[in-house]
Amino acid sequence: MNDVIKQKIIKVCNHKIATKGESVGLSFYAFFANKNDNPVLLMAVAEWWIMKHQLDHFEKAVKIKEMVLADL
Repeated sequence: MNDVIKQKIIKVCNHKIATKGESVGLSFYAFFANKNDNPVLLMAVAEWWIMKHQLDHFEKAVKIKEMVLADL
């Protein structure tokens, strides 16, 4: 994943945590619009989420944020 999407993931996680609390979960689709306008980037995030880290469909936003920050 590139740094642009990593920053977007952190921003989305921060927003979700601020509005719904630290127990909020999300999927990797949360970082994209409802249309598939960047399939290469979507697949890169899906590979990071599913193949590299073997995460469940929904994970805690706090956990994802920590993982992305560690990968910066």
